[in-house]
Amino acid sequence: MSASIPAQIKQVIVDELNLPDQRPEDIDDDAPLFGEGEGLGLDSLDALQLAVAIEERFGVRIPEGDESRSIFRSVNTIAAFIERSRTPAP
Repeated sequence: MSASIPAQIKQVIVDELNLPDQRPEDIDDDAPLFGEGEGLGLDSLDALQLAVAIEERFGVRIPEGDESRSIFRSVNTIAAFIERSRTPAP
């Protein structure tokens, strides 16, 4: 996995979700992004905004529904999805 993808995802999170008190480098790659009291504590509106930003920035299509929940678990799960989506099937 390219080391730059997680860093880019963190920058998108901070920029797109207007988190001025959050520095990208302080976001743990494995920390949960959603849920009260854990990780960044993002909500469903944040998820929609983040999905659109990730699709535009990385040229991927994020599925809707339950599948997207597992993709948006952490920075690392988003990065893994982007890598899978960009890699041509054998």
